[in-house]
Amino acid sequence: MNVEPSVDAVLSADNHMIHSFIDLDSIKQNNARTVFNRAKGPMVYDSDGRELIDGIGGLWCVNVGHGRPELIEAITKQLETLDFYSTFYNFTHPAAAMLAQKLASLAPGSLNKVYFANSGSAANDTAIRILHHYNIRLGRPNKRLVLSRVGAYHGSTYLAMAMTTPGYSYNWSCASDLVHHLNSPHFWREGKDMTETEFLDALMRDLEENIARIGADNIAAFIAEPIMGAGGVIVAPEGYHKRALEICKANDIKYISDEVVTSFGRLGHFFASKDVFGIEPDIIVTAKGLTSGYQPLSAAIISDEIHEVISRPGGSFLHGYTYSGHPAAAAAANANIALMERERLPEQVRVTGKTFETAMRGLTDLEIVGEVRGSHFMIGIEFVKDRATKESYSAEIAIGNRVCNAAQKRGLIVRPLGNSLILSPTLVMTPELIERTEAILRDSIAEVMAGL
Repeated sequence: MNVEPSVDAVLSADNHMIHSFIDLDSIKQNNARTVFNRAKGPMVYDSDGRELIDGIGGLWCVNVGHGRPELIEAITKQLETLDFYSTFYNFTHPAAAMLAQKLASLAPGSLNKVYFANSGSAANDTAIRILHHYNIRLGRPNKRLVLSRVGAYHGSTYLAMAMTTPGYSYNWSCASDLVHHLNSPHFWREGKDMTETEFLDALMRDLEENIARIGADNIAAFIAEPIMGAGGVIVAPEGYHKRALEICKANDIKYISDEVVTSFGRLGHFFASKDVFGIEPDIIVTAKGLTSGYQPLSAAIISDEIHEVISRPGGSFLHGYTYSGHPAAAAAANANIALMERERLPEQVRVTGKTFETAMRGLTDLEIVGEVRGSHFMIGIEFVKDRATKESYSAEIAIGNRVCNAAQKRGLIVRPLGNSLILSPTLVMTPELIERTEAILRDSIAEVMAGL
């Protein structure tokens, strides 16, 4: 019989683990860590037995909620049947094959070919490697550069981090020679005295000018999240993605839609590119909600046209991950999609997600809330020292961390990001939980305001 280790034992053992996206010295200095040991539905439970609303959905990903027996049973059954076999060479297995077919049916237009990876970072790397290979096969090896955007987040592998907004690369090296960053599409921060239409026009000029400067013959792809996630939940002006795609097509530049966060119901649809933003990209990258976090799995879904070129005679596809299409991960995704379809979860989110968004936008009546942005269950809240001038708090104030800590004390997990908070809860939030989330945030912000 397994005995759960004590909290002290867990924290002692945890000293050997390197955590992600944190000042590692701060862990050494104050030892402030939260131990979660149980989760159910939209809630998580810490080592003190406290129930907390999972306001970040694990990390953008536990879309169907925690502890769903359908997914657990599907994973268990798969492990009992075929625990692992590689999809290298000509090997396949039912779980991965059926999932690839399902994703092709859900993705828009001609996006019918699927390459599986283990994370959003690896899937974005895969998309770029495929396009490099595609252009080499077409006899244009110089067409390899990537256009990204300030404020983007595309992962933390060596190439994906280069495509991510430069602030994440501070004190780190990455494949920066391959990537050029366009202006941020954050109208509230960057629009200055322009109208939103004028700002959109300026962004498109920036795209066209960079293509002219770099040379379309040198650019393989433009990559964009439909809504920026870890860069601060930034929503581009209406029509941005359609116009950017038109410019890319005119210059023979492939359009990659990074839907690691926005797919599988978070915005009310399985994929947001076509159904929300009206575009059919050349590649869609997905992860997180694909398995609702129950297993690590991601996918790059590519067009028939790209696949036709890379599958021509005369060369091997020399790219691969050992665990690509892992049977248990694919089984989790198949069960996850089936559950979403059976419960009509994306359709439900079109209602409850808007309720959540409306509740969060109501927080703008608080003096330090400068902007609430995002859509459905993907929300960012930015705090300002002066709403009229949009002056930010200094880093030393750590305003995001303060509100985050006050909220956790009251039973809500949110994610701090500088002067902002990010919320990406499970998609099974009830109206009652949405109301409770708003009340906790309101009280937490008020407490921090009183102490400034």
